[in-house]
Amino acid sequence: MFDFKGAIFDLDGTIIDSMNVWEKIDIEFLAKRNIDMPNDYMEKINIMSFEEAAKYTIERFNLKEKKENLIKEWNEMAIYEYSNNIRLKPNVKEYLEKLKENNIKIGLATASPKELYEPVLKNNRVYDYFDTFTTVEEVNQDKSYPDIYLQTAKKLGINPQDCVGFEDILTGVNTMKKIKFQVVGVYDKYSSNEVENMKKVCDKFIYNFKELL
Repeated sequence: MFDFKGAIFDLDGTIIDSMNVWEKIDIEFLAKRNIDMPNDYMEKINIMSFEEAAKYTIERFNLKEKKENLIKEWNEMAIYEYSNNIRLKPNVKEYLEKLKENNIKIGLATASPKELYEPVLKNNRVYDYFDTFTTVEEVNQDKSYPDIYLQTAKKLGINPQDCVGFEDILTGVNTMKKIKFQVVGVYDKYSSNEVENMKKVCDKFIYNFKELL
Protein backbone atom coordinates (compact mmCIF):
# COMPACT_ATOMS: atom_id res chain seq x y z
CA MET A 1 0.00 0.00 0.00
CA PHE A 2 2.89 2.37 0.76
CA ASP A 3 5.47 1.06 -1.71
CA PHE A 4 6.91 4.54 -2.27
CA LYS A 5 9.14 6.91 -0.33
CA GLY A 6 7.73 10.32 -1.17
CA ALA A 7 4.28 11.80 -1.82
CA ILE A 8 4.02 15.08 -3.74
CA PHE A 9 0.71 16.91 -3.71
CA ASP A 10 -0.76 19.67 -5.78
CA LEU A 11 -2.81 22.09 -3.65
CA ASP A 12 -5.78 23.68 -5.41
CA GLY A 13 -8.44 21.20 -6.47
CA THR A 14 -6.37 18.27 -5.19
CA ILE A 15 -6.20 18.56 -1.41
CA ILE A 16 -8.24 21.74 -0.89
CA ASP A 17 -11.65 22.76 -2.24
CA SER A 18 -10.60 26.11 -3.68
CA MET A 19 -11.46 26.19 -7.36
CA ASN A 20 -14.89 27.71 -6.67
CA VAL A 21 -13.09 30.59 -4.93
CA TRP A 22 -10.91 31.12 -7.99
CA GLU A 23 -13.91 31.02 -10.26
CA LYS A 24 -15.52 33.72 -8.11
CA ILE A 25 -12.31 35.81 -8.12
CA ASP A 26 -11.84 35.45 -11.88
CA ILE A 27 -15.47 36.37 -12.63
CA GLU A 28 -15.34 39.42 -10.33
CA PHE A 29 -11.92 40.50 -11.62
CA LEU A 30 -13.01 40.37 -15.27
CA ALA A 31 -16.46 41.84 -14.53
CA LYS A 32 -14.77 44.96 -13.11
CA ARG A 33 -13.32 45.36 -16.59
CA ASN A 34 -16.63 44.62 -18.34
CA ILE A 35 -15.39 41.24 -19.60
CA ASP A 36 -17.36 37.99 -19.43
CA MET A 37 -15.19 35.08 -18.32
CA PRO A 38 -14.49 32.72 -21.25
CA ASN A 39 -15.13 29.01 -20.66
CA ASP A 40 -11.47 28.06 -21.08
CA TYR A 41 -9.94 30.84 -18.97
CA MET A 42 -9.63 29.00 -15.63
CA GLU A 43 -8.31 25.88 -17.36
CA LYS A 44 -5.62 27.96 -19.10
CA ILE A 45 -4.35 29.82 -16.05
CA ASN A 46 -4.59 27.26 -13.26
CA ILE A 47 -1.25 25.64 -14.13
CA MET A 48 0.51 29.04 -14.30
CA SER A 49 2.26 31.14 -11.69
CA PHE A 50 0.57 34.43 -10.82
CA GLU A 51 3.13 36.23 -12.97
CA GLU A 52 2.46 34.01 -16.00
CA ALA A 53 -1.30 34.29 -15.46
CA ALA A 54 -1.08 38.08 -15.24
CA LYS A 55 0.93 38.27 -18.47
CA TYR A 56 -1.51 35.91 -20.21
CA THR A 57 -4.53 37.87 -18.95
CA ILE A 58 -3.12 41.22 -20.07
CA GLU A 59 -2.35 39.85 -23.53
CA ARG A 60 -5.59 37.93 -23.97
CA PHE A 61 -7.87 40.80 -22.99
CA ASN A 62 -5.63 43.63 -24.21
CA LEU A 63 -5.53 45.24 -20.76
CA LYS A 64 -3.55 48.43 -20.19
CA GLU A 65 -2.41 47.40 -16.72
CA LYS A 66 0.82 46.27 -15.11
CA LYS A 67 1.38 42.65 -14.11
CA GLU A 68 2.20 43.68 -10.54
CA ASN A 69 -1.18 45.40 -10.15
CA LEU A 70 -3.09 42.32 -11.32
CA ILE A 71 -1.12 40.08 -8.96
CA LYS A 72 -1.72 42.45 -6.03
CA GLU A 73 -5.47 42.52 -6.76
CA TRP A 74 -5.71 38.71 -7.03
CA ASN A 75 -3.70 38.27 -3.84
CA GLU A 76 -5.87 40.66 -1.87
CA MET A 77 -9.03 38.89 -3.08
CA ALA A 78 -7.65 35.43 -2.28
CA ILE A 79 -5.75 35.82 1.01
CA TYR A 80 -8.88 36.26 3.13
CA GLU A 81 -10.52 33.17 1.63
CA TYR A 82 -7.39 31.02 2.05
CA SER A 83 -6.91 32.21 5.62
CA ASN A 84 -10.50 31.67 6.74
CA ASN A 85 -12.88 29.81 4.47
CA ILE A 86 -11.23 27.18 2.27
CA ARG A 87 -11.35 23.63 3.61
CA LEU A 88 -9.54 20.38 2.90
CA LYS A 89 -11.20 17.82 0.68
CA PRO A 90 -12.72 14.88 2.61
CA ASN A 91 -10.25 12.46 4.27
CA VAL A 92 -7.13 14.40 3.19
CA LYS A 93 -5.95 14.93 6.76
CA GLU A 94 -6.44 11.26 7.60
CA TYR A 95 -4.42 10.24 4.55
CA LEU A 96 -1.59 12.65 5.41
CA GLU A 97 -1.54 11.18 8.93
CA LYS A 98 -1.26 7.67 7.47
CA LEU A 99 1.66 8.75 5.28
CA LYS A 100 3.50 10.18 8.29
CA GLU A 101 2.85 7.01 10.30
CA ASN A 102 4.50 5.06 7.47
CA ASN A 103 7.52 7.42 7.31
CA ILE A 104 6.62 8.73 3.86
CA LYS A 105 8.06 12.18 3.13
CA ILE A 106 5.51 14.73 1.92
CA GLY A 107 5.99 17.66 -0.45
CA LEU A 108 3.75 20.35 -1.90
CA ALA A 109 4.09 21.39 -5.56
CA THR A 110 1.75 24.29 -6.23
CA ALA A 111 0.96 27.19 -8.52
CA SER A 112 -0.23 29.15 -5.46
CA PRO A 113 2.28 31.46 -3.74
CA LYS A 114 3.35 31.17 -0.10
CA GLU A 115 0.88 33.92 0.90
CA LEU A 116 -1.89 31.45 0.02
CA TYR A 117 -0.62 27.93 0.67
CA GLU A 118 0.75 28.72 4.12
CA PRO A 119 -2.45 30.15 5.69
CA VAL A 120 -4.78 27.55 4.18
CA LEU A 121 -2.62 24.64 5.36
CA LYS A 122 -2.17 26.18 8.81
CA ASN A 123 -5.85 27.02 9.16
CA ASN A 124 -6.68 23.38 8.34
CA ARG A 125 -3.96 22.14 10.74
CA VAL A 126 -1.94 20.16 8.20
CA TYR A 127 0.97 22.52 7.52
CA ASP A 128 3.33 20.53 9.73
CA TYR A 129 2.71 17.31 7.81
CA PHE A 130 4.68 18.72 4.86
CA ASP A 131 8.44 18.34 4.68
CA THR A 132 8.92 20.81 1.82
CA PHE A 133 7.11 23.32 -0.40
CA THR A 134 7.77 24.33 -4.02
CA THR A 135 5.92 26.87 -6.15
CA VAL A 136 5.93 27.40 -9.91
CA GLU A 137 7.35 30.86 -9.22
CA GLU A 138 10.40 29.27 -7.61
CA VAL A 139 11.22 27.19 -10.71
CA ASN A 140 10.03 29.77 -13.28
CA GLN A 141 8.02 27.17 -15.21
CA ASP A 142 4.38 26.13 -15.15
CA LYS A 143 3.23 22.54 -14.66
CA SER A 144 3.52 21.61 -18.31
CA TYR A 145 7.25 21.41 -17.47
CA PRO A 146 8.66 18.88 -14.98
CA ASP A 147 10.80 21.37 -13.02
CA ILE A 148 8.43 21.84 -10.08
CA TYR A 149 8.02 18.09 -9.50
CA LEU A 150 11.72 17.33 -9.92
CA GLN A 151 12.67 20.17 -7.56
CA THR A 152 10.22 18.92 -4.92
CA ALA A 153 11.58 15.37 -5.18
CA LYS A 154 15.12 16.75 -4.93
CA LYS A 155 14.24 18.69 -1.77
CA LEU A 156 12.79 15.49 -0.28
CA GLY A 157 15.97 13.64 -1.26
CA ILE A 158 14.01 11.01 -3.19
CA ASN A 159 14.33 9.71 -6.77
CA PRO A 160 11.32 10.52 -9.00
CA GLN A 161 10.55 6.83 -9.55
CA ASP A 162 10.13 6.46 -5.76
CA CYS A 163 7.55 9.27 -5.62
CA VAL A 164 3.80 9.31 -5.99
CA GLY A 165 2.28 12.51 -7.35
CA PHE A 166 -1.29 13.68 -6.73
CA GLU A 167 -2.92 16.03 -9.25
CA ASP A 168 -6.41 17.06 -10.33
CA ILE A 169 -5.55 18.27 -13.83
CA LEU A 170 -4.44 16.42 -16.94
CA THR A 171 -1.46 18.69 -17.58
CA GLY A 172 0.11 17.86 -14.21
CA VAL A 173 -0.65 14.16 -14.56
CA ASN A 174 0.97 13.98 -18.00
CA THR A 175 4.06 15.85 -16.84
CA MET A 176 4.60 13.59 -13.82
CA LYS A 177 4.22 10.42 -15.90
CA LYS A 178 6.95 11.67 -18.25
CA ILE A 179 9.42 11.81 -15.34
CA LYS A 180 8.49 8.32 -14.05
CA PHE A 181 6.37 9.30 -11.07
CA GLN A 182 3.60 6.98 -9.97
CA VAL A 183 0.52 9.17 -10.43
CA VAL A 184 -2.79 9.37 -8.60
CA GLY A 185 -5.43 11.48 -10.34
CA VAL A 186 -7.83 13.25 -8.00
CA TYR A 187 -11.36 14.17 -9.04
CA ASP A 188 -12.35 17.83 -8.96
CA LYS A 189 -15.54 19.10 -10.54
CA TYR A 190 -13.66 21.97 -12.16
CA SER A 191 -11.59 19.53 -14.23
CA SER A 192 -14.32 16.89 -14.65
CA ASN A 193 -14.08 17.23 -18.45
CA GLU A 194 -10.58 15.72 -18.19
CA VAL A 195 -11.47 12.69 -16.07
CA GLU A 196 -11.58 10.05 -18.80
CA ASN A 197 -8.26 11.14 -20.26
CA MET A 198 -6.72 11.27 -16.78
CA LYS A 199 -7.86 7.73 -16.07
CA LYS A 200 -5.97 6.53 -19.15
CA VAL A 201 -2.72 8.08 -17.89
CA CYS A 202 -2.87 7.67 -14.10
CA ASP A 203 -1.77 4.63 -12.13
CA LYS A 204 -4.87 5.22 -9.99
CA PHE A 205 -7.77 7.66 -10.10
CA ILE A 206 -9.73 8.57 -6.97
CA TYR A 207 -12.91 10.49 -6.20
CA ASN A 208 -12.18 10.65 -2.46
CA PHE A 209 -9.02 10.10 -0.40
CA LYS A 210 -10.96 7.53 1.64
CA GLU A 211 -10.25 5.14 -1.25
CA LEU A 212 -6.57 5.19 -0.26
CA LEU A 213 -7.11 4.55 3.46
